[in-house]
Amino acid sequence: MGYALDLPTVWALVIAFAVFAYVVMDGFDLGIGILFPSLKPGEERDAAMNSVAPVWDGNETWLVLGGGGLFAAFPLAYAIVMPALYAPIVAMLLGLVFRGVAFEFRWRDPGHRPFWDIAFCAGSLVATFAQGVALGALLQGIPVAGRAYGGGWFDWLTPFSLLSGLGLTTGYALLGATWLVMKTEGSAQAHARRMAKHLGRATVAAIALVSAATPFLDGAYAARWFAFPNVLLTAQVPLLVTIGSVLFFSSLAAGAERRPFLLALALFGLSFVGLGISIFPDVVPGAMTIWQAAAPPASQLFMLVGAAVLIPVILAYTAYAYWVFRGKVGAEGYH
Repeated sequence: MGYALDLPTVWALVIAFAVFAYVVMDGFDLGIGILFPSLKPGEERDAAMNSVAPVWDGNETWLVLGGGGLFAAFPLAYAIVMPALYAPIVAMLLGLVFRGVAFEFRWRDPGHRPFWDIAFCAGSLVATFAQGVALGALLQGIPVAGRAYGGGWFDWLTPFSLLSGLGLTTGYALLGATWLVMKTEGSAQAHARRMAKHLGRATVAAIALVSAATPFLDGAYAARWFAFPNVLLTAQVPLLVTIGSVLFFSSLAAGAERRPFLLALALFGLSFVGLGISIFPDVVPGAMTIWQAAAPPASQLFMLVGAAVLIPVILAYTAYAYWVFRGKVGAEGYH
């Protein structure tokens, strides 16, 4: 008997990779916007903006790939999830548009730069918080009636989704602070290092709170985490988070520049693994698996060929861009 490729699982991994790539590459970008009011106007803010100027507008590529992949590979799940999360998703998109406009206009319209600075921060904050709320709403479960969304307009708004929104906002701010530690010098770096210490504590606390609450959302989550023998593997995740947290704070205390950012990314990666443990193989948690929501195999295979070509090209271009603009950045920047 020949081996049959499990296309829904492959596509679930592709979409998960795209979402995590977005978090890695746009998280610090949004985090800088969240931290923007704490930076001194002038050199510090200009250096922060210049540190992401060469790469910021390509980061949403992964968000498009993740959303487009969900629509193409799991159309039924897309049709259920989108109506459930319309409000936070629209808020996220508006925030991303607003911050993008503010990013460009603050350079071209210096007479109104204070306004554009506020807009840049507000757009980043709204986009980040909305992403966290949407994630929390998805994780807590979406009511399904037949093959359609069966809930109300405000079902996404719960204490858990708000906690997720605050947690992601804190985490992105941590990524932004550690990115500035790596990319800037002088007063901007010193300020970013101080912020990273406070935000690191807040992020670890947020991870702990969300992780503690998640098993109580659904009995299936608790079983995936605590049933034997699963627990022998899943217990390694909180252990690694603890080790990563200790290494993170140690690297900050030692004056390291690159390690805090990489370790902050590692904490996000472990959190992402924890999310996968909780929901896989569901695509609509508690209601629908990836196999129930999958598009026809011929369609998934056709799209997979395109993704196999497209994703390496995107990765190569992205890696080249980060390589070209590596190193420290000053206030003179790229504009």
